[in-house]
Amino acid sequence: MENSLKKRNLIRKKRTLRVRSKVRGSSEKPRLSVVKSNRHLSVQLIDDDKGVTVASASTLEKGCRGTDLGKKSKEAAKEIGSRIAMIAKEKEIQTIVFDRGRFKFHGLLAEIATAAREAGLQF
Repeated sequence: MENSLKKRNLIRKKRTLRVRSKVRGSSEKPRLSVVKSNRHLSVQLIDDDKGVTVASASTLEKGCRGTDLGKKSKEAAKEIGSRIAMIAKEKEIQTIVFDRGRFKFHGLLAEIATAAREAGLQF
């Protein structure tokens, strides 16, 4: 049992690093990193040159907590995608690089991406 968990975590780590080796963010074009947990969604705009998080949005934020948007759902994914796009526009960022991490690009990740695109981000 323990050995299979170690193997699964190793495979997940390799998959994440394989995706991230092809995706790199800069100050002009930051990386949009998406993290899904069992209950929540989180996105960050990261400048890899400086190693700094430029902006972030999550279902754990004050405006989402206690509502239907405070849980992992497609509606919450749309809200987070549009919220991160608004924050990026305030910081004068138009283009980004999408980092899906170890997750497939469908479902919630696709909802985040389409909402960010509709709100004006290009990637």
